[in-house]
Amino acid sequence: MLELAVSTVTQGLIFALLSYGVYITYKILDFPDLTVDGSFPLGAAVTAVLLVNECNPFLTLIVAAAVGALAGFCTGFIHVKLKVRDLLAGIITMTALFSINLQIAGSNLAVGRNVDTIFTNPFISGLLGNMPLLYRKLIVALVLALVVKITLDFYFKTKNGLLLRAVGDNDALVTTLAKDKGWVKILGLVIANSLVALAGAVVCHEQRSFAATMGTGQIVFGLATVIIGTTLFRKMSFVKGTTAVMVGSILYKICIQIAISLGLPPNLLKLITAVLFLVILVIGNMEKGMVRKHA
Repeated sequence: MLELAVSTVTQGLIFALLSYGVYITYKILDFPDLTVDGSFPLGAAVTAVLLVNECNPFLTLIVAAAVGALAGFCTGFIHVKLKVRDLLAGIITMTALFSINLQIAGSNLAVGRNVDTIFTNPFISGLLGNMPLLYRKLIVALVLALVVKITLDFYFKTKNGLLLRAVGDNDALVTTLAKDKGWVKILGLVIANSLVALAGAVVCHEQRSFAATMGTGQIVFGLATVIIGTTLFRKMSFVKGTTAVMVGSILYKICIQIAISLGLPPNLLKLITAVLFLVILVIGNMEKGMVRKHA
């Protein structure tokens, strides 16, 4: 039971990286970015190929984040410069990335047990000693989630970060400040998809495999975790958005694990995800309706 709990929390922390990206697009930019379903496996595909070719495991994270940023740039460019609607821009990039991922790593690619990952490389092994792999994964995932969270919190306080937040709330304000709101939006998509691809890379390290279909439904997962986290801490203004979505990611993974433990077949996982997301949306809308009625 303890091992299952540790594994579930580890998964929640890893996927918190994806949730950070969705938080930027959904909550800050107010942009329905379906690129996520393509950029997540893109990061995993690039990572799998690099690991098979014995690349430094930490370098694979940087490369994965870079290609994810490129995917986000493509979506932003299509939307801002080519004047395509936000939803369609994401769909176009996501569709193109499916073929690109197949070209990079095929439909499936396994990483051998003799290949070092971020969880088993000599540096981590020397740092954590003889700690079991399960707990080593937990610590590495926690460090990554916290480092990214702290970095984002710092960035949101900078001038660029404030402009990014302003685009979602009031893009006219950005224009009055003599800033190009289009490029600010593109920057947000670049950051968001680099984080999503980074999540895909870490999942590849953790599972030692890539599958072309691993990105299916990730946008639903990301949206659900963001809504869970922000709804849970709505009345706690001192809790930062990044903290809320990280907790939401862990809680969501726990809910999924409980459902599987109760006997629900694993092949119904996507259905469970969709139903749970629908329930979360309905509850959120009901709460908003009660607040408006009370007002």
